[in-house]
Amino acid sequence: MTPSVHPAMQRLLSMLTASPAPDFKTLPIAVARDNFEKQQSPWCWSPMPLAEVREMTVPGAAGPMRARLYLPQQDAPLPVVLYLHGGGWTFGSVDTHDGIMRALAALGGCAVLGVDYRLAPEHPFPAPLDDTLAALAFIEAGGLGADADPARIAVSGDSAGANLALGAMVARKASGGRVPDTAALFYGCYAPIFDTDSHAANGDGKFLLSSVNMRWYWNNFLGGLADADAPAACAPLTADLAGLPPLYLNAAGLDPLLDDTLLLSQRLAAAGVEHRFDLWPGVVHGFLRFTRDLEPARAALSAAAAYLADKLNANNTGRTDPWNAALS
Repeated sequence: MTPSVHPAMQRLLSMLTASPAPDFKTLPIAVARDNFEKQQSPWCWSPMPLAEVREMTVPGAAGPMRARLYLPQQDAPLPVVLYLHGGGWTFGSVDTHDGIMRALAALGGCAVLGVDYRLAPEHPFPAPLDDTLAALAFIEAGGLGADADPARIAVSGDSAGANLALGAMVARKASGGRVPDTAALFYGCYAPIFDTDSHAANGDGKFLLSSVNMRWYWNNFLGGLADADAPAACAPLTADLAGLPPLYLNAAGLDPLLDDTLLLSQRLAAAGVEHRFDLWPGVVHGFLRFTRDLEPARAALSAAAAYLADKLNANNTGRTDPWNAALS
């Protein structure tokens, strides 16, 4: 066993690499997406208890988007977390990230809204960001009704979804609009940079995500733009970050994208932005989906949910350890 790998993570890696996934880059995009959905479904397991999970549609920038609202028990309107799923802006849905969103709702005492934003390469930047901003405007306008408090809003996301969440904050700030109250950003990709130490150490594919695939994802998202021409809302690591609200960041120790978050933390500190950065050693990109088998994944989601609950003044009393109900 590699000493730097968490033992439970090593067992998962051995299982996942024993039956490697097809190379998505070589498949027709519809086939690749179907395979991605099927591969993720086993990890959306034994959901935490919630009062309601509601299927719905919300307005996107170019038409309705499929969405899912997660509601814990409540006695007053809940703060809302808009969650943007990962998948390299190319894959993913509310189905592939169902477990993460359920956990954030149950642990944090917040309503969580996930949306199926448009995907690249058919819909490159700014389409996914425009859909994110449209969903944000829908929440602010009271579109979720009496269950939600539009005065308390956060954004969150993992990987490409973290990029969209931070990009939405950057875009709102640049336009002079309302910026969400806080954000939780999980192992994000914040600029098309590939010459970092973490890409050199972790990008050969032995830890699932490779630098080659990450470059393909960025090419899909950029849609013909050169890396250097990516706008600030597309590559928020290059943006003016001063004035952003408090942020929660986490990163995986065995991730090619680790340095994206390290650099973001440094930029936030230089800009005087309050933030918390949790580094989870011995785990790989995407580790939050492994909550059934990986204690650091459960601990990481609990930490993020507690941060959101604190910044949004959510009532998460009695929600400190609902993992027992999910794991039983």
